[in-house]
Amino acid sequence: MAEPQPPTIHEGATDDIETTTKPASAEDRKAAAALSNLDSSSAAENDTAQVDKAAATNALNSVSEKKAPVEAPAKSKVKVDAADVALLVDQLELTKARATELLKQHDGDAVKTIKAFLQPAF
Repeated sequence: MAEPQPPTIHEGATDDIETTTKPASAEDRKAAAALSNLDSSSAAENDTAQVDKAAATNALNSVSEKKAPVEAPAKSKVKVDAADVALLVDQLELTKARATELLKQHDGDAVKTIKAFLQPAF
C-alpha cells in the first residue's frame, strides 16, 4: 500500500518539471533569481570564472607578501657548558647537536631546557 503524498507531488513526475508558483517573499524571490542565474550561458560562466581566478590570485599574492618569514632567533653566541650537553644527552637521550641547540635556545640553562623539553606541546 503506497503512502499518501502531498498534493504538490504527482505520480510519474520527474525532477526536471519546474513549479509554476511564484515565490511569496522577497527572500524567496532572491533565491529563485540566484538559482536561475546558475543556468546562464557558458560564456558568462567563463567570464565569472576568470574574474574569480584573478581575485583568488590577487588575494593569495597579498597574503604571501604580508606573511613574514618565520625564523628562530639566533642564539649562536650563547656559551654552552659541555657538562650540560652531556647531561641532556645522557638523561633525555638526545644527540649532542640537538642538546646543544636546545641549550642555546634556553640561554645555556640546563634546568630551563629540561623543563621546556618535558613540557607537553599544545
